[in-house]
Amino acid sequence: MKIVLKLLTAPITLVLDLTTWIFMGLISCSSVLFGLVSGIVSLLAIAVLVTYSVKNGLILLTIAFLVSPMGIPLLAVKLLGILQCVSGTLKNLG
Repeated sequence: MKIVLKLLTAPITLVLDLTTWIFMGLISCSSVLFGLVSGIVSLLAIAVLVTYSVKNGLILLTIAFLVSPMGIPLLAVKLLGILQCVSGTLKNLG
């Protein structure tokens, strides 16, 4: 029975592992780009905040936070962790 269960879950775990591997590569490559963009946008936001409009400066600071490594990329890493947990659970199931 365990062999049948392993044979049924093997393709699913293979797809999950390959997807996780691809997403880890994408996240690691994009982290450098997101860090640079976040720095540039935050400097622009401070300049706008001081010279032009407080509202627009705060909007730019929010965008800079979302693009920073603590914003949307952190959410992607957490979702990737959940995907790895599901893959590990399927591997231990059989």
